[in-house]
Amino acid sequence: MGASMQPMQAKAVANAASAQPLVVWFEDCRKESVPLVGGKCSSLGELIHAGVRVPPGFALTTAGFRRFMADAGIAREVASMLAGIDMQDLDALEAASQRIRAMIEAHDFARDIEDEVAECYRKLSLRCGLPAAPVAVRSSATAEDLEDASFAGQQDTYLWVRGVDEVLHHMRKCISSLYTARAIDYRLKHAFDDEQLAISVGVQKMANAYTAGVMFTIHPANGDRSVIVIDSNFGFGESVVSGEVTPDNFVVNKVTLDIIDRTISQKLVCVTVDRKTQTSQTTEVPLERQRVQSLIDDEITELAWMGKRIEKHYGRPMDIEWAVDKDLPAGGNIFILQARPETVWSSRKQAPVAKEAASAMDYILSAMLTGKKLG
Repeated sequence: MGASMQPMQAKAVANAASAQPLVVWFEDCRKESVPLVGGKCSSLGELIHAGVRVPPGFALTTAGFRRFMADAGIAREVASMLAGIDMQDLDALEAASQRIRAMIEAHDFARDIEDEVAECYRKLSLRCGLPAAPVAVRSSATAEDLEDASFAGQQDTYLWVRGVDEVLHHMRKCISSLYTARAIDYRLKHAFDDEQLAISVGVQKMANAYTAGVMFTIHPANGDRSVIVIDSNFGFGESVVSGEVTPDNFVVNKVTLDIIDRTISQKLVCVTVDRKTQTSQTTEVPLERQRVQSLIDDEITELAWMGKRIEKHYGRPMDIEWAVDKDLPAGGNIFILQARPETVWSSRKQAPVAKEAASAMDYILSAMLTGKKLG
């Protein structure tokens, strides 16, 4: 009886998903698109609508994900495997994760999903002017980057993927990364049921980064909202995000965009692309470049301006990943790869910058400090 229900369940999910697109372009997404394309892809669409430079791409939607999982027919098996597991037994958790991921990755997408992905990848390659354009394949979960919990980094990202077969393969790997041991453990600790969670997969043109890193529109060390903080290193941003290197650090005044502090670190390694294998690799930075500033001042100013614009659009401090593409001319080569709400300091209650006014002059000074207009 249970086996005969599997095809019926898959058909029901397919019918329900037919009202929603299986694949969409980033520019057709907005911040309200989280249920369809997850936090990361909806954010990229929102950035495009805000006038921010973003590498082009498309996404397999949550409807496509649910259709794939229903076709695979493993939901019940996954649930039973997780129901009886001791979350304190890390070896058992890892073993269950590996079995679940293998099941997911062994199943092919339905032909219509494969066709849609292939057509979008062909159009993306044409837009980029590159045959089989290299892309990043990124997971985008519907519950990531919530105000009270951050799922960022729980699922996988694959870089320098080329060819439609490889894109489809890494899309399945992104879906399966919903069930890494770390992701399962995090969801259970935060009481997120798997039925609440869906995943979208973004396919985005790789920025061939000369320099990359992260930017906060709030000081990540002390919560100062009057500055923008930029960390950078040569090559791709993984070396900065992973903590593999001590990056250059720049603090910029948010109002004037002046650089008020800079720390040029000795950058021993960076992440670049191996042209033969089209994969990312960690390489040593030549000795003569290790203490060279990885961003020029004009790029720092432009990045800070973009960060300020993104913060204004979202109305809250943001955590932003960026890259400077060496294949494009200056003035149009800085790209925002993703932006998400900053979750550490933003959730804390701000202390007043001035005590309650006791006189007219106190009132005027207080208003100036807090940025209020005087009537």
